[in-house]
Amino acid sequence: MTKAGTVYRKKVIKTIKDGVDASPVTLVANYNKIPSGDISSLRKSLRQKKAKMYVPRNSLLKVALKDTDYAQLAEALNGQTALVWTAADASEIAKLLVKFAEKNETFVVTGGVFEKGLLRKEDVKRLADLPSREVLLTQLLGTLQAPMTRLARALNGKTTDLILILKQLSEKRGGN
Repeated sequence: MTKAGTVYRKKVIKTIKDGVDASPVTLVANYNKIPSGDISSLRKSLRQKKAKMYVPRNSLLKVALKDTDYAQLAEALNGQTALVWTAADASEIAKLLVKFAEKNETFVVTGGVFEKGLLRKEDVKRLADLPSREVLLTQLLGTLQAPMTRLARALNGKTTDLILILKQLSEKRGGN
């Protein structure tokens, strides 16, 4: 008969592996001595952005990541560790975590996984500095429209020049 503790540990390890594998973005943060109210408000903010925060024991997290491509994430564990999983905009989630870290000195985003690639602490900060997805899409659309807009202006300008020349010729010949 299996002990309850063993069943619990296996379930936590499976949850961690499934969460990291199923989510395109997983961010890892360490924290100490942060009031539970602040952590609850962070969880609420993350839920609003379609992200989930999971706080496992470090020993179970190390076991879960040991034989994966993400074993390096387990090296920087210190104090309480939070995993943040999301399929939403990674930039928005990183901004939220970095802003929370600025307010709470003991909350440190240590890295993560983005599209099956490892992120270091610096990478997460750069990700947080990116504009939101909507802003990037708007910039892309503007870049794609720019050549057509310039072509339309050039054609419109030549048409306007032609009309002005014809009007001047008409006035010289005594027309309206």
